[in-house]
Amino acid sequence: QVQLVESGGGLVQAGGSLRLSCAVSGRTFTRYVMGWFRQAPGNEREFVAAINWSGGSTYYADSVKGRFTISRDNIKNTVSLQMNGLKPEDSAVYYCAAAVGLAGLSKSEYRYNYWGQGTQVTVSS
Repeated sequence: QVQLVESGGGLVQAGGSLRLSCAVSGRTFTRYVMGWFRQAPGNEREFVAAINWSGGSTYYADSVKGRFTISRDNIKNTVSLQMNGLKPEDSAVYYCAAAVGLAGLSKSEYRYNYWGQGTQVTVSS
């Protein structure tokens, strides 16, 4: 059973930064495409960023491009999301997700097999 545990959420002022981390259990971490999604109250869950097995390929939602950076450490079995220039509209619960057997990167939540419990990010204006 694969388990994902997010950490690093919190309250920050607009313009500030936060770094989210996701620890993944299991010995097949390098087989997973990893993604970050977020969901604000009353909204559907939306794609934020994804990274391939090696970390050499990344994909971002237009709304976060240039402000957020996804990375992974295949030794520590972790994936991170560095968030800079935060805006109030970035406030949401952020979820880490893992996709098995995915040939490329995907922004569709239905392609991801495992999910973390989420971590709250609140950006005050």
